[in-house]
Amino acid sequence: MNFFRHLRTINRHRRLVRKGCFKIGLYYQGLTHDLSKYSPTEFWCGVKYYQGTRSPNNAQREDIGYSAAWLHHKGRNKHHYEYWIDYSLENADGTMFPVSMPNRYIAEMVMDRIAAAKVYWGSKYTDSSPLQYYKKSEERIIIHPETKRKLEYLLEYLSNNGEKALYEHIKKEFLKKDEKDN
Repeated sequence: MNFFRHLRTINRHRRLVRKGCFKIGLYYQGLTHDLSKYSPTEFWCGVKYYQGTRSPNNAQREDIGYSAAWLHHKGRNKHHYEYWIDYSLENADGTMFPVSMPNRYIAEMVMDRIAAAKVYWGSKYTDSSPLQYYKKSEERIIIHPETKRKLEYLLEYLSNNGEKALYEHIKKEFLKKDEKDN
């Protein structure tokens, strides 16, 4: 039974992200978002630890001490800030440091957070939900200061102005900054 529930959750999440990405002009990212969730490493974890109200990765983490599914996922999906962590060549000890994310992946990350909040919070979802969820974990995350600033700005913009205004802002302002930089 969890097989179909998990599959439905993945498909719903991807559909919501795709709709958001299409509204901001990120068509390829919308089509390819989270395809790794169908890989055996991620999918079977989701089936085994499915709950429907939160990520199965957290349940796997609680059960075995880490999430193999998450380690697989974050290394293949550029819309996660964890993807953008590298080793420093300047320090002999190989210290890890966060790298600034391109705006197109920050925008996809926001679409991902909106979709995840809608899937897991259901009828309790508001435009403030993605920001509230982020605020619960912001102290312990390793994220580049510029990426953090942009992510918080967009989540606050959503909270204050709503989805429709956010989509317009991202499409007409935020993503245009990436084009100017390249």
